[in-house]
Amino acid sequence: MKNFQNYVPQKYETSDYQKVEEGIYQTKTPPAIFSEGREKIFVTSLSFEMEPDQYGEEGGSPRDITQIPFEDLLDEFHLFVSDFYDDLNETSEQICYQEFASFDLEDIQKLRTMIGKRFYAVPYIDESDGEEYYKTVME
Repeated sequence: MKNFQNYVPQKYETSDYQKVEEGIYQTKTPPAIFSEGREKIFVTSLSFEMEPDQYGEEGGSPRDITQIPFEDLLDEFHLFVSDFYDDLNETSEQICYQEFASFDLEDIQKLRTMIGKRFYAVPYIDESDGEEYYKTVME
C-alpha cells in the first residue's frame, strides 16, 4: 500500500461531523459498532494505492483490498473501518478510499503520519520452524 493521501468526503461538511483538527473529525458512534458505552468516535479518510506486485497484495484493487497488509495497518494503529466508500472504490481503477475510526484521537493522529508513505509486508522463513511469516514495514 502506497501513496497515502488525505481524502475529505462531502459528509464531513454536515452537522454530523465536528472538525477536531486538519483531516480529523468527531462523530457519533454508529449503532453497528460495539462502543463499550462510548458515544463518539474519531474518524479520518485516506486514499491509497494497492501494490499488486507486493507480497500479500496480489490481486488487490479498490474493489478488493487484500487483508495483508490492510489488517496489519488497522492493528498497528488500533483502528477499525467505519466507511468503505463502496461507490468510489467500485468505480476507481487504482485509488482506494477508506474511512478509519478509533475511540482515541491519538490513534487517528498516528495513522495520519502515514500520509505520503508506504506500508507493506515482507515475507521471511522462520529458521526455528521453517514456516513462512511476514513482517510489515512503514517507509
